[in-house]
Amino acid sequence: MIKRPWLLFALTTTIFWGIWGALIELPERAGFPATLIYIVWSLTMVPCAIVGLAIIKWKLDRDPRSILLGSIIGLTGAGGQIVLFQALADGPAYLVFPIISLSPAVTVLLSIVFLRETTTKRHWTGIIMALIAIVLLSFQKPDNTIIKGYLWFIFAILVFLAWGIQAFFMKKANFHMKAESIFFYMMIWALLLNPFAYLFTDWSQEINYGFRGPYLAAIVSLLNSIGALTLVYAIRHGKVIIVAPLTNAIAPVITVFISLVIYSVIPNPVIMAGIVIALIAVYLMAE
Repeated sequence: MIKRPWLLFALTTTIFWGIWGALIELPERAGFPATLIYIVWSLTMVPCAIVGLAIIKWKLDRDPRSILLGSIIGLTGAGGQIVLFQALADGPAYLVFPIISLSPAVTVLLSIVFLRETTTKRHWTGIIMALIAIVLLSFQKPDNTIIKGYLWFIFAILVFLAWGIQAFFMKKANFHMKAESIFFYMMIWALLLNPFAYLFTDWSQEINYGFRGPYLAAIVSLLNSIGALTLVYAIRHGKVIIVAPLTNAIAPVITVFISLVIYSVIPNPVIMAGIVIALIAVYLMAE
């Protein structure tokens, strides 16, 4: 694995994101809304960015091209999260999440066309299986959510495109700037979009400001931020057509297993099928 640093970083991302996915429900269930969790998450990006800058001896890439690429990555990532709030406000989660879960397909397509990335037949089989697994793992049972028009669908498509484009530009930017600089601009844009998260917050509800609210959200969100930093490293050292599907397919598997232990939630057959396919995909892509 040391000879393949991309795999080490990619697995680190999946582990941290998988744990984050299982635990981030706790502060929200305790009465701390998702929009405020976003604000807390953006703040946890700061210490990770500082560590990154320290690694490169504070030599931030500040040329116009680096600023542009870093801004595209930061805006598509954090902006997609903000738009997701609105998509879920108007549309059902069981339709929104399967749409945005396929964002790695955008990354793969763009990387093939513009970066000329390619790989073996074995890896291609793993990539296709990972994309299938991602959709299955995002499955949620229909609920009583009222569908308000079709605007939610447009928002979901925007998130789908934004996150797929973000991973592509992460790879493109790594040809011209340091990975730590990329993460720094991701942090800047995450902070800049805080006012939108604040405006989307429903202040009429009772908000938990105790430990299980912002403080627990900070601890859990730090896992996501660390995973985002190692993702940039994984894409720097590996092929994004492999890294993007791999991380997006395996993190939910870890989330499911942890949720099974914490919440005693038995996965439905669709998710179980997704887990099996995801594990096979990892075996194929990790070789």
